[in-house]
Amino acid sequence: MVIRDYKPEDYPAITDLWLKTGLGGAHRGDNKQIIEKSIKMGGKLLIAEGEDKRLLATSWMTFDGRRIHLHHFGVLPAFQGRGIGRKLTMESIKFAKNKGFQIKLEVHKTNTEAIKLYTQLGFSYLDDYLVYIVRSYDD
Repeated sequence: MVIRDYKPEDYPAITDLWLKTGLGGAHRGDNKQIIEKSIKMGGKLLIAEGEDKRLLATSWMTFDGRRIHLHHFGVLPAFQGRGIGRKLTMESIKFAKNKGFQIKLEVHKTNTEAIKLYTQLGFSYLDDYLVYIVRSYDD
């Protein structure tokens, strides 16, 4: 397995992975233009790729000038539990550390395996915050 930066030709496989892991899709405003814009603004999208060049996992980090936000972090279900997530998380933390900014993430409260991984790698729970979002202004 190799961890590398996003390339535009990765987009179809990324979309497939995000749909299989429940991480995103067009309904959440995820598209190729947004990914590439976020990278130009100082973010990064890391890809974990198998020896056969198959996309196995993603870690999308956006930068708002204050923090690195880690999201769309997922491993294809058939490849979970093999250490890919740990290696990808460590590379994500390394990116934030090299930039010199805090890294923040959101994880579903039922995703106990991810929570275990994140806490083992130094993330702490902000128990005094709830997260809210406006996904569309069309209404």
